[in-house]
Amino acid sequence: MSKRSAASPFFTAEHDSFRDQVRRFVQRECLPHIESWETAGELPRELHRKASEAGLLGIGFPEALGGIEVADYFYQQIVVEELARSSAGGLIASLLSHGIASPPVLYMGNAEQQARFLKPVLAGEKIAALAITEPGGGSDVANLRTRARRENDVYIVDGAKTFITSGLRADFITLAVRTGEPGLNGISLLVVEAPCEGLSRSPLQKMGWHCSDTATLYFENCRVPVANRLGPENAGFLAIMRNFNSERLMLAAQAWASAQLCYDEALAYARERQTFGKPLITRQVIRHKLVDMKMRIDAVKAQLDLLTWQVSRQQAPIAELCMLKNLATSTLEEVAGEAVQIFGGAGFLRGAKVERVFRETKVLSIGGGASEIMKDLAARQLQF
Repeated sequence: MSKRSAASPFFTAEHDSFRDQVRRFVQRECLPHIESWETAGELPRELHRKASEAGLLGIGFPEALGGIEVADYFYQQIVVEELARSSAGGLIASLLSHGIASPPVLYMGNAEQQARFLKPVLAGEKIAALAITEPGGGSDVANLRTRARRENDVYIVDGAKTFITSGLRADFITLAVRTGEPGLNGISLLVVEAPCEGLSRSPLQKMGWHCSDTATLYFENCRVPVANRLGPENAGFLAIMRNFNSERLMLAAQAWASAQLCYDEALAYARERQTFGKPLITRQVIRHKLVDMKMRIDAVKAQLDLLTWQVSRQQAPIAELCMLKNLATSTLEEVAGEAVQIFGGAGFLRGAKVERVFRETKVLSIGGGASEIMKDLAARQLQF
């Protein structure tokens, strides 16, 4: 047993070996290029192919489709945590956008659809995006308005989606549409193959996640084959809900890893930085900040690992996942803010990892369900 796995009852030597593999990929293929990707506003397509070759994209998908079947969710957690060491949250969001776009294809798609829409994505040859959120509503999925009207063997889609990660580059768009009655029982999922007539895309400028292309998608008489519908008509809502548990777990993992990065950066800076002839870390107020940061980070990690273990055993601790996401994201906001404070003026300058993380903290408390929605959902699950 390695030193790392011995420190946790959840991680094995196999997990450690995989972490080393992912870490080498991040160091070799990502870290030297983050700034240029941030400036470009997108990731190169070639990165998806390299990530596939390194074993990052197929985790949890069947081997028959080019995936890598694993025993637990800790492998997905490791991928997210190691990518977060880059300090660029957009790298995780865009490189792994298939992690929320492709599971519905796996859950509901037939063999032909899985071969057509999953294999090239897991090989890094195509890019997948999930399109649910609309300009008029986000968390209220049951009341989405984008409509698909069936005419013989095609659906005519009209409407708009926004805040779509990988929205500009996506070749396959897993699209939530209304095909039936109002409410959750009238929603279907279609796979839109882009580019296609009737689909236009507009880029969005963001506070952070600059290397992740984000777009508003417009559908105007967009024709999608009925053969691209996932599962029965009007049965898409449950697949969307099934996505949320794993998405929130991975968002919590990203928040924890980003907070840990900020702590590591702040600790190293405090040891190096001299103030009035002494290292900054000799100041009691700084040591106390670091202790508070580590206390919060370790509390998140304990809950993150426990819930990852539970989800790996087919449990669905919905309330606990909602609370974990809120705990992890609020911890990140606190820790990133304190890290910038320890850096002082240097933390306000572009180029410092803590600056980028601090700028990107807020998106994690919004994406995958806003903090307020998480509290309300947890309360309902706990029946009070």
